[in-house]
Amino acid sequence: RSSLVDSELMVLQKAQDEFNSKNYKPSCTKSRDCSAHDLAIAYNNRGQVKYLRVDFYEAMDDYTSAIQINSQFEVPLYNRGLIRYRLGRYTLNVVPWLELNPNFKDAKESLRQTLLDREEKLKRLLKRTSH
Repeated sequence: RSSLVDSELMVLQKAQDEFNSKNYKPSCTKSRDCSAHDLAIAYNNRGQVKYLRVDFYEAMDDYTSAIQINSQFEVPLYNRGLIRYRLGRYTLNVVPWLELNPNFKDAKESLRQTLLDREEKLKRLLKRTSH
């Protein structure tokens, strides 16, 4: 392996170590040069750290950056969609992460649960309006 690849792997390993040790703040303020694929993963991972800190809007910014770098990377699409759903800002007209990866188990389960939640909400609404 080249020293550049080794350097990139060390940066990613350090970020993963900081994530595992819950050392979130320094991880969120650093950036490094690396390949587009690794950069998209890094933005997604940093978005996860921000999500865990309940910085949803900052997390969505990182997920969006990851998507802009690699539009075929389904994980940040899913992660951003989850936050939008939790904030009440997401419709299920399009589920791009399932189009990119139909076998994405977590995404399928979330979609199934979302549809069940929506059905329950409609039932409650109909029950209230029928009385």
